[in-house]
Amino acid sequence: MMSASPSDAIARPTANLLPLSIAAFCLLWSTAFVAGKIGVTNCPPLVLLAARFSLAGILILGVSLGRRGMWTFSWRDVWVFALLGIVNNALYLGLAYMGLRTISAGLGGLIVSANPIFTAIFAALLLGERLTGRKLLGLALGIAGVTIIVAHRLSAGTDNATGVLLTVAALASIVAGTILFKRLAPQGNLWIGNGIQNLAAGLLLTPFALSVSAWGGIELSARFLAAFAFLVLGGSILAYALWFHLLTVCGATKASSFHFVMPPLSMLLAWVVLGEPLFPYDLLGIIPVAAGIYLVSSPMRKPTTIHAKC
Repeated sequence: MMSASPSDAIARPTANLLPLSIAAFCLLWSTAFVAGKIGVTNCPPLVLLAARFSLAGILILGVSLGRRGMWTFSWRDVWVFALLGIVNNALYLGLAYMGLRTISAGLGGLIVSANPIFTAIFAALLLGERLTGRKLLGLALGIAGVTIIVAHRLSAGTDNATGVLLTVAALASIVAGTILFKRLAPQGNLWIGNGIQNLAAGLLLTPFALSVSAWGGIELSARFLAAFAFLVLGGSILAYALWFHLLTVCGATKASSFHFVMPPLSMLLAWVVLGEPLFPYDLLGIIPVAAGIYLVSSPMRKPTTIHAKC
């Protein structure tokens, strides 16, 4: 009988932990909008985000100071990551959190979870990536599903049109940030890059938070503090660490396909934690959105044998 090699012994526990890593990432990512809704209910959005990004950036970069091999950045890479922090963090979540003040967490999470669909389409238009019939079908399904849910919720009066528009603008921002990342292709450790993005976003938002936010609107309840701690540690740090791990283990295409579970999971968590209503139209719309994300994110099957990592 052949004995297992050392590499097999290392790979086996990693493979066994992979489903747990996927489940943890999906849960953290989907819960972020629930925690965000709690946060903006108890604190002005810009104050919340400035504190979140600044603290997350300081923690990420602080714990990495002693690891010299991770700090292999050119000044171009630093500026690119700072720009991505402005687009992907400050602008995206700034718009999304302002939208969350007048729409449900479930709807906000649903809209921004459609970003893989629009990213795939704009990557084809702007970056020359292949535009297939599969991706076009995914785009059509995603738009149809979001339209069904948004139209019903607006007619039922549970969500506000201005909040929806702000969240759609947030979706456009994160799509733009993803396209910028692909085009500018910064080098260096992504964990440190995440710290730079958070710190840049925090520095940008802080003067706005100090000048335009109503500080009297902050309610330091235990519920708010728990939500803030989750946003910093679970959202900005742990979720991104898991995402980078999945990118390494599974590859970008396969890892992106995990986003198809986000829309139903976001709405379910908002219902369980916040008591937000769920309608039959939500279920009707979630199915094509999830299917659309899967179609544009998952790799097409090839006739040749592929040794998948994930």
